[in-house]
Amino acid sequence: MTIELFRNNSYLREHNTIISEIVSEGLVLNETIFYPEGGGQPGDDGSITVDNQNININGTKYIDNKLVHLVENIDGLNKNEQVKLNLNWVKRYSHMKVHTSLHLLCSIIPFPVTGGSIGEGRGRLDFDLESKPDKEDVLNKINRLIDKDYSIYISSITDKELDENPELVRTMAVKPPRGSGQIRMIKIGDNIDFQPCGGTHVNKTSEIDYLKSVKIENKGKMNKRIILNF
Repeated sequence: MTIELFRNNSYLREHNTIISEIVSEGLVLNETIFYPEGGGQPGDDGSITVDNQNININGTKYIDNKLVHLVENIDGLNKNEQVKLNLNWVKRYSHMKVHTSLHLLCSIIPFPVTGGSIGEGRGRLDFDLESKPDKEDVLNKINRLIDKDYSIYISSITDKELDENPELVRTMAVKPPRGSGQIRMIKIGDNIDFQPCGGTHVNKTSEIDYLKSVKIENKGKMNKRIILNF
């Protein structure tokens, strides 16, 4: 199983590792700094360096329970070969900032989340909510939270603790992964936001660009889509 280094350190940009398996879609590695597509966050891309040759990684996703780095041409690559990973940092860092901002959005809209997506400089969440919040109020509250420079912490709780505190799960569409006995948690400040999440985040809210605009759309009687643009 691939060791997912980004879970504890989202800021790694390069890393040397070994090819553990070659599949038709690409490469499975011993360790990776590339985030696989999931939870509304796109998979990372970048490149690997093998014998001074750069090979593009066009995305990262789980395929048949294996974390696969998507490569168009696997010819010439070999199992147990050492490679250097080079992350597309500009894209990843944008995803980190947007993802963290969506946690801030959760903190000011206390309703269940029915869906969401993360892009470069843009993100959205859908809420199980009847009436539209005021978009200028949302914009101002998020920018104030960004300005407060809250720290973001990674921790964990047990499956049992999560079962005893079901209100911690905000997303209705995506359930926290179970099986290891530990659930990864993301906390902002002392009491801004605390919920299960497997994504990548910044260390401080001040790293997030100030929000430029908020758009709110009706997606049903009890479904409101809030789009953040940075």
